[in-house]
Amino acid sequence: MSSGIVVTDQGFGNVTREQALANRFGVGFAAHHSQTEEETVSVATGATVLFVNFAPITRRVLSVLEPGATIIRYGVGYDNVDVASAKELGIRVCNVPDYGADTVADHTVSMLLTLLRKVALLDRAVRERGWAQPSDLGSVRGFTETAVGLIGTGRIGLAVAARLQPFGFTVLAHDPFIEDAQLAALRIQPVGLDELLRSANAISLHAPLTAQTSHLIGEASLQAVRPGAVIVNTARGGLIDEGALVSSLRSGHLGGAALDVFETEPLPEDSDLRTFPNVLLTPHVSFFSDASLANLQRLATEEAERALSGQALRCEVN
Repeated sequence: MSSGIVVTDQGFGNVTREQALANRFGVGFAAHHSQTEEETVSVATGATVLFVNFAPITRRVLSVLEPGATIIRYGVGYDNVDVASAKELGIRVCNVPDYGADTVADHTVSMLLTLLRKVALLDRAVRERGWAQPSDLGSVRGFTETAVGLIGTGRIGLAVAARLQPFGFTVLAHDPFIEDAQLAALRIQPVGLDELLRSANAISLHAPLTAQTSHLIGEASLQAVRPGAVIVNTARGGLIDEGALVSSLRSGHLGGAALDVFETEPLPEDSDLRTFPNVLLTPHVSFFSDASLANLQRLATEEAERALSGQALRCEVN
């Protein structure tokens, strides 16, 4: 058997679809939990199809794959893959952009509502102090008086907007790749980034991580947000400068944050983000539901089948 199909890492608990595909094509199969470049080089050597979750796919890793190999990223983002080097080396890179937008949107809105209603703070007050008066934790703005600004309106951003509107939120959005008229038709107010930062009571990030968007939310943008605003990030950790975020939280200018993604994952034990009671932290799980995982693995495996069969790929990114 050839090296065939390799799973570098995954958090699903099973790879039965991927294994079955290897069996159908009579190629080798191996599944690992690699995290470092060194581990990934070791497990990826000779692979024809490489399924990747969070493992670093550097030029060094790419260089040990079979010529003409295909990489399939479990998920939407592919910033852990050196796409430029892959293109240069003739290696195709695919993602799965449409497996779980609804699940991520559900998680995003759950975190946002929890922040705005101060549910975690109230829960802590009852547990630690026995009870709390409604005003103990400051003002709480009604949903119909709250503007939520979306940075990015792809599948997930639009799904978030659709969930927020029935609550009465005003939804603003900044997306340079979408026509204003398209957003307006969905009852979303298109605005520039500066206006969004100034006007929104809550900001939710739904942009890809690129050289242009890295630290999009940094010191200057955090100074521009209105006092008491909150930020939700279920997209990519690198969109936020965490040092600047900590400073804004510490000063009290920012009213809170809800983060599912971080610049370094797992979140370091000594991260200051762990110390703020008005910060919600979840471990990069916004994609997770039984249905979304099944859909993700099915779509990823179908893409691998196209690669092995010499068919056109559905979601090639390079």
